[in-house]
Parts: sequence; structure tokens; C-alpha cells
Amino acid sequence: MKKVPMTVEGEARLREELNHLKTVVRPRVIADIATAREHGDLKENAEYHAAREEQSFAEGRIKEIEGKLSDSQVIDVKALPASTKVIFGTTVTLFNVDTEETVTYTIVGDDEADVKVKKISYASPIAKAIIGKEEGDEVVVKIPSGEATYEIEKVAYI
Repeated sequence: MKKVPMTVEGEARLREELNHLKTVVRPRVIADIATAREHGDLKENAEYHAAREEQSFAEGRIKEIEGKLSDSQVIDVKALPASTKVIFGTTVTLFNVDTEETVTYTIVGDDEADVKVKKISYASPIAKAIIGKEEGDEVVVKIPSGEATYEIEKVAYI
């Protein structure tokens, strides 16, 4: 199976969520189920069914996170020698030649991507176009409305 890249921060967030699910959510749900069972008839017991549903969700999420962590390759870009080359984990400042706007993105794993905080997936069209390129290079990115030309202004290993 192919390893999926993940940043150190992304791994830490997943491990934190996993720990919370195992040490806080799981014991609480088990207690809720036990309490609901004490109320008698389980067929018409809404509290019991709600607790079982929450248990199912929590266990599913635990399995999902454990799978993601086992399939991940954690890349610490800060531990790599800095250069002007765009790689997974770098923070890249791009100048849109067409609109003359500057934007900065950090290239992260799929689970970490959030455009609102300027984190884009390594599998996104922009990331695919710039990975492997260097400061000063121009790239053309296919976008829904056609194409956009970007110049790579700065690459930071932070």
C-alpha cells in the first residue's frame, strides 16, 4: 500500500483526537449505555439507542484514524535542508500573473487541507503544478474557468 504524506502537525492533531476518543468519549459512552440499560425495555429506550449510535460513530472514527496513521508517512519539512524547491510541507508564495494578486499556501496532506487557512492538499491542481518547481519559475494551472499563470515568489521550509 502506498504511504500517504502527512505533516508533523497533522499527525499530532490526529493522535490528539484518537487519544480523546479512547480516553474520554469511549468511557463516557459505555457509561451512558449502562445507565440507559438500567431504565428497562431497550426497544423503546431512546437514550439507549442514542448512546449506541454515538458508540458506533466513535468506534468508526477510532478505526479511521488508526488506519490513516498506519498508512501515513510523516514528513517534517523543518528537518530538511531549506532550498528554493517546492516540496510537500513547504509554504509557497505565489504571484498570479493574470490578476497581479499574491497568495501564500502551505502544501499538506488531504486530511489537513483547509483553503480558509491557506492549506492546500498535495493532490490539488495548484500543488501538483508547483511541486518540484523552484522560486522564480512560472507555472500554468488549469482552473475551472480556464488557466491561471503563477510565478513562484518564495518557498519557505517552516
